[in-house]
Amino acid sequence: MTTCQALIFDVDGTLADTERDGHRVAFNAAFRDCGLSWHWDERRYGELLAVTGGKERIRHYAAHDAPAIAERPDFDALVGQLHKIKTAHYLRLVDQGQLPLRPGVARLIDEARHAGLRLAIATTTTPDNVDALLRANLGPDAPGWFDVIGAGDIVPAKKPAPDIYQWVLDRLALPASACLAIEDSEMGLKSALTAGLRCIVTISEYTRGQDFRGAWRVLEGLAGCSLGEMVSHSSAEGGEQP
Repeated sequence: MTTCQALIFDVDGTLADTERDGHRVAFNAAFRDCGLSWHWDERRYGELLAVTGGKERIRHYAAHDAPAIAERPDFDALVGQLHKIKTAHYLRLVDQGQLPLRPGVARLIDEARHAGLRLAIATTTTPDNVDALLRANLGPDAPGWFDVIGAGDIVPAKKPAPDIYQWVLDRLALPASACLAIEDSEMGLKSALTAGLRCIVTISEYTRGQDFRGAWRVLEGLAGCSLGEMVSHSSAEGGEQP
């Protein structure tokens, strides 16, 4: 069997619980800054997470909840402005230390580096968000630990499409069989599986109850899971719902 040579991490919900107290808060701040009365509470934001990508989420919400704004001739520019302002608010939250990594993530990354495994990122969030989260939680050199960071609009089709994983695999120059994806959502799992990857799911607060059939393992988190357990190819295929 192929030996695992690389770990490919999702970011939001996987590396850190960034959604409820990070991205959601930043979106609402951007709406206020732009004079919009929109407000995404925790329940509504959980529903909107079915749409991957921040700009895509804004467009989806406007089309269904504020069609008059969605029909404005300057709507595309407004979406870009909102997302830029939202990113600035999010980066401030990260810099203030309000979005720590999930338990076990830093240890796993450290173990993987010492074991000689390569590291990569496959996410829909922006490169700036990834860079800030890694630096704030792991140190200024942390982004350089990752051989490939696939983020944002680098591919046209976002998860659950496999494009971001395929992009990362191409740049790692590794087959899918030599890599392990780590995700937290059904959308991310589908993206990884379609790209041919084995995938571990670490359930996050917004993804509990989703369909994780096809996952190699489904975990509550990474705190109690060793690198050896994760990369072993001797375990049975397929995951079980916890």
